[in-house]
Amino acid sequence: MALAGVNLRLERGTTTAVLGPSGSGKSTLLRLVAGLDEPDAGTILADRRSLAGVPPSGRGFGLMFQDLALFPHLNVRDNIAFGLRMQRWAPERIRARVEELTGMVRIDALLDRKTDALSGGEQQRVALARSMAPEPGFLMLDEPLGALDRTLREMLVYEIRRVLRETGMTALYVTHDQDEAFALADRVAILNMGQVAQEGTPTEVFFRPASAFVARFLGHRNLIPAVMVGPADGGSGVETALGRWTIPAEIAADVAGSCTMLIPAASIS
Repeated sequence: MALAGVNLRLERGTTTAVLGPSGSGKSTLLRLVAGLDEPDAGTILADRRSLAGVPPSGRGFGLMFQDLALFPHLNVRDNIAFGLRMQRWAPERIRARVEELTGMVRIDALLDRKTDALSGGEQQRVALARSMAPEPGFLMLDEPLGALDRTLREMLVYEIRRVLRETGMTALYVTHDQDEAFALADRVAILNMGQVAQEGTPTEVFFRPASAFVARFLGHRNLIPAVMVGPADGGSGVETALGRWTIPAEIAADVAGSCTMLIPAASIS
């Protein structure tokens, strides 16, 4: 999916989740940021520096794919240390970094085991530790829990959040699972057809969806065609097939004519 007019700003030390249906442009966005693809137009900046022409290896970003790409012939220790050896880290520094990360993701008892002998959750932890090992300034996670069952995903999403908070790492988390996004992220960006449909904190996005698409995507079902009809009882009125409703003036300030009214499920009795 091609992207058009996407404008996102990621604050240092925060996690932004990119959420959307299949084909909305999530993976395209991640590949552009990672440098795996080059944009036809627009600019990608890191600390106000353009990344145009900078290869993936020169961006200093960490990347964790859904398929993990672990080396089955290597044990946990060597999988995590692989990138550090490629960067010619000193052996003692590598050992200390591996021990730090395996303790952080709670796999320090598995250092000598081959990765193909690990459970799915253990492999996810190894992949996370390996992506963080070179101390990247920015971490990208592409559907990292998509292959796991629901119970394990729910457990690991909180583990990933804990690790990101402890390290203060800036992260971009791509997923189609809204439960993951809202549990993990400081901010959520919802894509639709290659554009940002809405971006904000999880609370803002869920309770104040910007469009009928966002509302339906997030599971809201009580969407009613309406028409603004002017002040009523100190607020602004909307006429619907269910009758006239009064809404606060500050909510209706930017609305005129035909619109869609969302009634949260908790409001219905």
